[in-house]
Amino acid sequence: MQAWALILPALILLVGFTHWPAIATIIDSLYTTPRGSRPAVFVGIDNYASLIDDPVFWRALHNNIVYAAITIPVSVVLALLMALAVNGALPGRPLLRMAYFTPTMLPMIAVANIWLFFFTPDYGLFDDFARLIGLGRHNWLGDPATALPAMIVVAVWKEAGFFMIFYLAALQAMPPDLRAAASVEGASRWNFFRRVTWPLLMPTTLFVLVNAVINGFRLVDHVVVMTRGGPDNATTLLLYYIYEVGFRFWDTSMAATLTVVLLAIMGVLAVIQFGIIGRWVHYR
Repeated sequence: MQAWALILPALILLVGFTHWPAIATIIDSLYTTPRGSRPAVFVGIDNYASLIDDPVFWRALHNNIVYAAITIPVSVVLALLMALAVNGALPGRPLLRMAYFTPTMLPMIAVANIWLFFFTPDYGLFDDFARLIGLGRHNWLGDPATALPAMIVVAVWKEAGFFMIFYLAALQAMPPDLRAAASVEGASRWNFFRRVTWPLLMPTTLFVLVNAVINGFRLVDHVVVMTRGGPDNATTLLLYYIYEVGFRFWDTSMAATLTVVLLAIMGVLAVIQFGIIGRWVHYR
């Protein structure tokens, strides 16, 4: 009884803000959206069937897959390389660490506005650089071919420093005796990293990957500020589409349906991560 009393506050918050909203969302996805005096009507899986014929949904899903497939590996690999770089004895190492981590401390809206200025045609940072190398102006966020890559660049810049902190903490927690023993045995840096460092980093890598996957499907702030899903839905991601359907068109049942689909995708990815990658993780 005492144990239940201790965990009851956390349990109430968990059920109230996590489990019950998820269950309520699934229930709402089986009904129509109530309009004024017209109550919601049970329609079963009709809302899910409607998604099959929704071209914007498929475009948003495609965009999100491309966005996640690029940002996740690039940000994780870049974070690992930055952590390895600042873990050694370098001149100005504290300043370098601070520079890598600074983007993480900036609010999402502030980051979006900074990069919105960078991508501005004619007088933005990227167009200034393009003129230096003899290229013409380009509307980076107004061109369907470059709008999504531009969003990917912003996401990697923001997330890599955050993931670097976890890798850096894991590297500093490794016993120095391991490197000394490897030096005595004549192991090269690459062999030491492949045989010792990387296996010991697998728990951190799994944690970072879980967070990277979540971040890969929850971007909405930058889209709202920078492109609003345009041009021609080129940067519409799933969470932004949920926001647009729920708060712009006020179709709460379809927004709930999209949310359930997003939760299902995240659940499948979680099973893959813990089922496959988890086998390579060894905790000491």
